Amino acid sequence: MFPPGWRVLGQVEDIADGGSAGFPPATGIFNGLLAVRRGADVKVYVNSCPHIGAPLDWVPGRFLSLDGTRIICALHGAEFEIDSGLCTSGPCQGDRLEPVMIQIKDGILLVPEDAGI
Repeated sequence: MFPPGWRVLGQVEDIADGGSAGFPPATGIFNGLLAVRRGADVKVYVNSCPHIGAPLDWVPGRFLSLDGTRIICALHGAEFEIDSGLCTSGPCQGDRLEPVMIQIKDGILLVPEDAGI
């Protein structure tokens, strides 16, 4: 049904349009993944701040600024562009979040099995 080497994160529609969601790590020892949805467009990154590797979410699954335009690191307040993962403010300015390749098949969000590990 799905291509070999890919794992299911869930239904795209389960991520609120304009919202974000967190996904646990495949192995249980890393920070997992984060996804941000804008309509049909979904960006997925490793849930790890490039500054010190801490998870980004304020509370589980909450990654965005109040206006929903930036990803914010809960630890130091670093700000990242949603489309590129570029850090525009904070201690890791100029660095980027690690992007994760995705596939969407019949509304289901897939990532490589080794994403985020």
